Amino acid sequence: MGEKLKRFLEKSKELQNDNQAIEFQHKKGKLTARERLKYLLDADSFVELDAFAELQSKELESKKRAGDGVVVGYGTINKKQVYVYAQDFSFMGGSMGELHNKKIAHVMELALKTGCPCIGLLDSGGARIQEGVSALDTGGKIFQLNTLASGIIPQISAIMGPCAGIAVYSPALTDFIFMVKKTSYMFITGPDVIKTVTGEAVDFESLGGAMAHAGKSGVAHFIADSEKDCLDMIKALLSYLPQNNLETSPYLNADNPSRETKKLEAIVPEDPKKTYDMKEAIAEIFDKKSFFEIQASHAANTVVGFARLNGNVIGIVANQPKVLAGCLDIDSSDKISRFVRFCDCFNIPLVNLVDVTGYLPGTSQEHDGIIRHGAKVLYAYSEATVPKISLVLRKAYGGAYIALVSKGMGFDKVLAWPTAEIAVMGAEQAVSIINKEEMSKNSEAKENLVKGYAEKYLNPYVAAKLGKVDIIIEPKNTRIALIKCFDMLASKREKKPAKKHGNMPV
Repeated sequence: MGEKLKRFLEKSKELQNDNQAIEFQHKKGKLTARERLKYLLDADSFVELDAFAELQSKELESKKRAGDGVVVGYGTINKKQVYVYAQDFSFMGGSMGELHNKKIAHVMELALKTGCPCIGLLDSGGARIQEGVSALDTGGKIFQLNTLASGIIPQISAIMGPCAGIAVYSPALTDFIFMVKKTSYMFITGPDVIKTVTGEAVDFESLGGAMAHAGKSGVAHFIADSEKDCLDMIKALLSYLPQNNLETSPYLNADNPSRETKKLEAIVPEDPKKTYDMKEAIAEIFDKKSFFEIQASHAANTVVGFARLNGNVIGIVANQPKVLAGCLDIDSSDKISRFVRFCDCFNIPLVNLVDVTGYLPGTSQEHDGIIRHGAKVLYAYSEATVPKISLVLRKAYGGAYIALVSKGMGFDKVLAWPTAEIAVMGAEQAVSIINKEEMSKNSEAKENLVKGYAEKYLNPYVAAKLGKVDIIIEPKNTRIALIKCFDMLASKREKKPAKKHGNMPV
């Protein structure tokens, strides 16, 4: 027993103190796979699985190393159990071979069985070329498990280095993607391949860096300044999420539920043509310092994220008047619909803060599919069964009104400020259509016609008379009114027709 135990301890020590990996990663200014897990998880909570597994390929006999380039297991974050895997770039570039993939699939299966979040720390050059189709096929198993777990457990991916080829598709199937500035990259084909095939010269950062995916493609939901910042952000995100789709999000000590929101009148100008920062309104309405924004750098004309209201987690969708006047466009439609569907999966109630003139006009939007992308918003809200409240601060026009406010779409409660304008379109546009002939004869009549239309139609009382607005509130009572509405809806139950699944426009 003594010799065998000694051998085991030696092997275990080799795993824990891999000097080759430490030197390799630290030279690049990066942490090792084990250092990342140690920082992410509660102290002494990590239990490693499949630690001594090795690849079986005879062609790669000389490269065999225990673990096969990925560390997998489970532990706790703030005392909540999670399953994790971390790829080791120091071993064959973190390449995904057959055994490597099986280890990841194993931990994902356990996360699904036990109803716990699954977190992947990715640092991989893609499929292990030397293993051929075996590496590709077992990669497919990971993608299948991502899909099976979707909507059942939260899935989080952190890109901690290169993530190329087949390695990018698992993150793309998860709920949230984190990237680190200047050290993490995502792309299907790298700069060298692109140069060979298309002749286009591009560097790693421009092609697939954190800023490219956070701002342009929308692939990344969060960007961090460093690896430790990234891991801290994952911990913060988990504090808003339930363990699985059968649980509710964690409750934290509440801000004062009776607090009036007196600053809102100063934040939001009554003149609908003046802009303001919707994030200031969010900070005033919800529990202090509780807002956690998602995709802040992408489609900035819309703001989405989690916050707490009286201690309970709420999903927020808001127009941002200071960017494109808060209009909905292709990117913001995708951003909203994905977020709404996530909240619905995990029992997180939704509130819309609405100040929108409509969908963004233009040939590029039409030709790139604003109809198809805009329909995703309609689908997501119609499908969602969680409590849904819409508050109109100023403007809610046309199709954007239907998407974000309409009771016919299934919103449970619609609130409005006295300044709200709910109509098919603004006064000037409406008058130019309705009174086109009269205006052509008398150009001076336009001002009076616009004023008359606004007084008659652009107020919340017309919609309230028709039962389309439930409550008109003073801005200072916004927080109190929302808390009361969500308390009323806490026991909401809604059944949908039985079906295999719908066919969402994608």
